[in-house]
Amino acid sequence: VQLQASGGGLVQAGGSLRLSCAASGRTVSRYAMGWFRQAPGKEREFVAAISSSGGSTNYADSVKGRFTISRDNAKNTVSLQMNSLKPEDTAVYYCAATTEYYSGSYRRRDEYEYWGQGTLVTVSS
Repeated sequence: VQLQASGGGLVQAGGSLRLSCAASGRTVSRYAMGWFRQAPGKEREFVAAISSSGGSTNYADSVKGRFTISRDNAKNTVSLQMNSLKPEDTAVYYCAATTEYYSGSYRRRDEYEYWGQGTLVTVSS
């Protein structure tokens, strides 16, 4: 599975961005999908995850209520709508996918088999 993330950019605090992740090579309808981010000098951290059906979602506490993850299995895409952005949201955002062998939260990096290249989100104050 190849993953291509897009939609990053520069936005002022309080603004919104929508990230997209397009999958190719295999249908991802049986894959759990996630978004992670990595700020300069920090470890890559979990942001949000969604089950293969889209019926279950999980969010990091830092983004809960501001970010929304969704997927369109017909289009083989997953999106991350980011509202009320803060300077601390500045990071490179990565999408990831994994075969959904079990029902879980998929909050750990080591649970994911496939990673896309990142897209940079910069939030100015």
